[in-house]
Amino acid sequence: MKAKAKGSAEHSDQGPSDQAQTTSRQFKPYRILLADDHPVVRRGLRAILETQRDIEVCGEAADGREAVDLAKKAKPDLVLLDLTMPEMNGLEVTTALREHSPETDVLVLSMHFSEELAREVLRCGALGYMLKSDADNELLEAIDRVRRHQPFFTSKLASAMAQNFVDGSPEASVNATGKPTSPLTDRELQVVQLLAEGKSNKEVAGALGVSTRTVESHRNHIMHKMNFASFSELIRFAVRSSLVAP
Repeated sequence: MKAKAKGSAEHSDQGPSDQAQTTSRQFKPYRILLADDHPVVRRGLRAILETQRDIEVCGEAADGREAVDLAKKAKPDLVLLDLTMPEMNGLEVTTALREHSPETDVLVLSMHFSEELAREVLRCGALGYMLKSDADNELLEAIDRVRRHQPFFTSKLASAMAQNFVDGSPEASVNATGKPTSPLTDRELQVVQLLAEGKSNKEVAGALGVSTRTVESHRNHIMHKMNFASFSELIRFAVRSSLVAP
């Protein structure tokens, strides 16, 4: 009986230690790279992510080229990627990651409520599209979905896309080339940049020192000149052409 008890005690002493070592070896945090040119945004994202025990922020990038370089080296599970950044925009970064770091998933963050942009980032290889304004409430859900290799659309956009599908909206069939049919003037490029950054016609007018009516005239001329069918297509053109100011 004593020998049995001794053997039992020895087994009990070793078991928890062995189990702890096995658990330690098996635990692997989900590694995320943050890519946004605004430090305050990166800090906010990091603050949310660091509340999760199984998530590790493995790096931060302040521009698109740095994001690609860091992803090649760090091999993160996911890149949280701003759509409009210097050096390379989010679409270009996503395309590059699919080529150089295919094991890394991409979740795009954007200030633009645009179905066409959401579709474009998916065509480039991203798994999700989330509005920055929804990050506080939806970031962790989005990461969980992407982690399971499921696509994610920010809830407001998903609802709009579903409704447009039911209604047969032409939003899904806009021109996907993003190429100009005729050149824009310097002032028209300024207007495109400011509008794509989310500014209203009034704010653009103030920034350029012109009247709101002049901005509206420029906007209408740009839409006609570039054969854009929707405002979201104008934004997409600005992003793909690297016209959006950082």
